[in-house]
Amino acid sequence: MATLSALLTEVRACVRCVAHLPLGPRPVLQAHPAARLLIAGQAPGRKVHASGIPFDDASGDRLRSWLGLSREQFYDAGKVAILPMGFCYPGSGKSGDLPPRPECAAAWRAALLAQLTQVRLSLVIGQYAQAYHFPGSAASVTEQVSAWREGWPTQVPLPHPSPRNNRWLKHNPWFERELLPVLQQRVAELFVGST
Repeated sequence: MATLSALLTEVRACVRCVAHLPLGPRPVLQAHPAARLLIAGQAPGRKVHASGIPFDDASGDRLRSWLGLSREQFYDAGKVAILPMGFCYPGSGKSGDLPPRPECAAAWRAALLAQLTQVRLSLVIGQYAQAYHFPGSAASVTEQVSAWREGWPTQVPLPHPSPRNNRWLKHNPWFERELLPVLQQRVAELFVGST
């Protein structure tokens, strides 16, 4: 089995779906064998493609707030792995970015996840990540997130932190009231080394 370092080198050189990427390939991810928190997201947006830094946008600001983490903590690869379903910006559609390219997860996801043996909490963000990490579930994002206690304390589904989801957050006040406080406590425990 390839080491994580070798896998990351291969992923960052990947051009499997170059013909479908409007801005070309630029895989954006973060991983280290010691990471205890996994963020399984969707795909980088245009701003993240430009910077090459995962969640380096308004969605990332909101996600860090949800988790109670500073930028420095969030980008500590020894603590936080960030593996979107698609590593490259897929382009934009009528109502936001296109779905993650399917080639990415098929080619890389299982091998990368197998290397992250210290992960104690996986945050599964949005419908595409939830479809992969909760196979066989036909639940909507709202239903999946509402059932967050089912995977607690090791796996938590979240809505996407995009500003496009402001309406969802407004209509689901229980999310910020019930889930976020315990999630922040769990994340804080991981950062001080508790399990």
